[in-house]
Amino acid sequence: MLTMRDTFIEDIYRRMHIDENIFFVTADFGSPMLDYIRKAFPNNFINVGIAEQNLINVSTGLSLEGYTVYAYAIAPFMTMRAYEQIRINLSLQSQLREINVNLIGVGAGLSYDVSGPTHHCLEDISIIGTLPNIILFSPSDCALVQKFVDYSINVKKPKYIRLDGKSLPSIYNNLGDIKLENGFTEIKKGEDVCLISTGYMTHKAISVANILKNIDIDVGIVDVYILKPLNGDLLYEVINRYKYIITIEEAFINKNGLDNLISIILENKNSDIIIKRLGFKDSYTFTIGSRDHLHRLNNLSEEYIVESIKKISKEI
Repeated sequence: MLTMRDTFIEDIYRRMHIDENIFFVTADFGSPMLDYIRKAFPNNFINVGIAEQNLINVSTGLSLEGYTVYAYAIAPFMTMRAYEQIRINLSLQSQLREINVNLIGVGAGLSYDVSGPTHHCLEDISIIGTLPNIILFSPSDCALVQKFVDYSINVKKPKYIRLDGKSLPSIYNNLGDIKLENGFTEIKKGEDVCLISTGYMTHKAISVANILKNIDIDVGIVDVYILKPLNGDLLYEVINRYKYIITIEEAFINKNGLDNLISIILENKNSDIIIKRLGFKDSYTFTIGSRDHLHRLNNLSEEYIVESIKKISKEI
């Protein structure tokens, strides 16, 4: 299985053969596929060094000259170390000028699990989502990443593309079935309970649904991949038939993440759907271990989610 980053970079590499208007800028962060771009397009490839703030500055300058720019770095360092530059150069300035800078952040959520809390990225949805004029893309598999390449070129706005750092199995086998402009896909229809997830946690939602199916509990699954702008009206049409919504995300809950986005939709519709939020509480995890181990410590394991839904089903 390819990683999301190699899938994305491979497609950009192909596009650079036919579009000399594309620049790729990295903060001294590599990958096997990136070597092809560096060698084939030395005039359109820049390594700014371990300097994420300057990464944003250089990328913005290139975009203001009319180039389509991909800025590449580790997700927590890009979004937090360079937050002021993202705010001033991209969020603020793009309200006045056309800027097509695509921030490729690798290591969303707990993809760098054993590297500890400095490399965990649980804040990016919240803090980037706060900024106006930036599109926030949170894919769950490589097919979505591949589908997003055309969008990233054609939509002339700043974008934050949060990619998982690990190889993940496919969810979407047919690119034609993905309506990217909707921002979400209802993967599975259910009865009373619906799991709404983003990124890696969609894989966990599918696994949970398969476990529950064996005990005759039928839950729905909605995968949200464009968190901003979120098509709230369209999403509500899909989830309105459920009694319970459970949001699951590798992010802090109650802090402008996926859970708050769904909560706002329900509030705006005066809905009586009950929402349960699963994610990280207001603390960091210093324990070193695998992703699954860290999920067990933070009530995000398959077992915990299954038991939560079984309890809800008894109350319905």
